[in-house]
Amino acid sequence: MWKNASPKTIYLKDYQPPAWITDTVDLEFRLYEQGTRVISRLTLEKNPDFSGEAAELQLNGEGLKAIWLRLNGEELAADAYTIDEQGLVLFHPPAQFVLESEVELSPQTNTALEGLYRSGGMFCTQCEAEGFRRITWYQDRPDVMARFKVRIEADRARYPVLLSNGNPIGEGELPEGRHYAEWEDPFPKPSYLFALVAGDLDYIQDRFVTSSGRDVRLRIYVEPENIDKCDHAMRSLINAMRWDEEKYGREYDLDVFNIVAVNDFNMGAMENKGLNVFNAKYVLARPDTATDEDYQGIEAVIAHEYFHNWTGNRITCRDWFQLSLKEGFTVYRDQEFSADMGDRGVKRIDDVRLLRAHQFAEDASPMAHPVRPAAYMEINNFYTVTVYEKG
Repeated sequence: MWKNASPKTIYLKDYQPPAWITDTVDLEFRLYEQGTRVISRLTLEKNPDFSGEAAELQLNGEGLKAIWLRLNGEELAADAYTIDEQGLVLFHPPAQFVLESEVELSPQTNTALEGLYRSGGMFCTQCEAEGFRRITWYQDRPDVMARFKVRIEADRARYPVLLSNGNPIGEGELPEGRHYAEWEDPFPKPSYLFALVAGDLDYIQDRFVTSSGRDVRLRIYVEPENIDKCDHAMRSLINAMRWDEEKYGREYDLDVFNIVAVNDFNMGAMENKGLNVFNAKYVLARPDTATDEDYQGIEAVIAHEYFHNWTGNRITCRDWFQLSLKEGFTVYRDQEFSADMGDRGVKRIDDVRLLRAHQFAEDASPMAHPVRPAAYMEINNFYTVTVYEKG
C-alpha cells in the first residue's frame, strides 16, 4: 500500500510487468464551469505474463474526489479498497472484472497543467508523462495499453467543439443547451496518449488519400482569430504523411487526423493518438508575421508529432527509461524529413550547431546523464536534449 506522496527514486532494475492488464476503457466527461465529473468503466484481467504475487491492484490517482466505486456492478464495500494521496488500492480483486467509478475534478483550479485543465476559455489535457492519473483511477504507465471510447458532454454555446482520440462515432443535443460527442480509438494505447479538447474553435480542412486508398479527413483547429495562419501547417502535415509512406512504408490508420493549436498549451506539442495538441507557436504562420526559421520550425514539429503515430503511439515504450526509443528515433525521422524538404547540407549544419550549443554543454555539466539513465526521481525532468538529440 502507498503511504505518502514523498518523492522516491525509480530504478530501471526494479521493472516488473503490470499484474493486471486493461482491455477497454469507457470514459464519460461531464464538463461544467464549476467542477467536472468523470465516469469510468475499465475491463481488467490478471496478466498471464506476471509471475509475482498480486493480491492488490494499485491504480494511480491524484487530486480526485471519489463519488462512487463499483466492481462487476456491485458497490464496493468500505473494507474492499483504500484511497490515499497516490491512488486507489483494491484488495483481492477477482481474475477478471469490470471496475466502474465516478470522480469529481476541478480543471479550473488545476494549475499543474497536467491531466484535464481549463485555460483561456478551453478545456485541454496534457497526460505525458503521468497526467492521466489526475483524470481517473488508472494504471498510469506506458506498458498498460487499452482501447478507449470517450463521451464528452458540455455547454454548446461555450464549447461547440468537443474532441478526443480516434474516430468520431456520434454526436447530439442534450437538455439545457448542452450537447455531446463520442469518440472511439480502435487501437490500444497507453494512458499518456489520451487527449480531450473542448472550446470555441474554428478549423481549416483538407484530405489525404493513403497508399491503400483510405480517405483521411485532416483538420487544424485554432482560435477564430488565427484561422488565416494555418495553411503552412496543413501543407507540412500532408508532406509528412506522404513522406512517411514513401520512406518507411507507414500509412495513417484512422479516418481523421486533428491538430489543435492552443495559445495557452503548456508544452511545445503532444502526439496524442489522432489528436495532436500544439502550442500555437508551432502551427501559426503567415508571410508578413513569420520568418523562414519559423516556417522551418513549424514543418519540423508538425512532422515530428505526426511521425509519433508509429514510433511512439502504435509501438510504444515499455517504461519511461526507454523514452529515447520513441523520442530519439522520431527526432532522427523529422531531421531526415526536413533534409528532404529543404537542403540536406544546411540541415546537417543546423543539427550539429544545436548539438554543440546545447547537448555538448549538457554532457559537460553537472546535469550530464546517459541516454537511458538507471534511475530517476521526477519523470518530467527526463525530457532533455540528451534523450532527444543524443539518443
